[in-house]
Amino acid sequence: MSKLDIQIAVDVDGWPDEETLHQMAQRVLGAAEAFLVSEKAQPFPEQPTEVSLVFADDETVRDINSEWRGQDKPTNVLSFPAYPIEPGDLPGPMLGDIVIARETVEREALDLEKTFDEHLTHLLVHGFLHLLGYDHIETEDAEEMEALETGILAVLGLSDPYAGQDPI
Repeated sequence: MSKLDIQIAVDVDGWPDEETLHQMAQRVLGAAEAFLVSEKAQPFPEQPTEVSLVFADDETVRDINSEWRGQDKPTNVLSFPAYPIEPGDLPGPMLGDIVIARETVEREALDLEKTFDEHLTHLLVHGFLHLLGYDHIETEDAEEMEALETGILAVLGLSDPYAGQDPI
């Protein structure tokens, strides 16, 4: 049973309805949580840990990206941990926020020849791992994060999104 309390906010039109997004998030993040626990990569507390998902548009994500990261452009997903955490540390009662830009997800899915849901699934997993302290700045860290993403996506029936690429 998942120890995640997933909160959803849909800020703009064009996304599936909130219940559909919530069911998808429960399935995807629940699978990610179960995989991380089974691989002994990440413990979770006995009490639920809150994860906030914001389904936004490019304009909103561009504003957030500009304010918080100094990059005046939209991006597919932004993650904001509630508290600093290192991979493998026990999270607290609030894990953090994941913000996703619909138009960017749509464009990238087309470019990658994937369905919108497949790409959104990958970005949810990617953002979730960032909340848990994983990153892809250094090659070794990128390899670790990508291996976890690939394993989680395989459990969800999706192919390796990094096949044939160097670590990001």
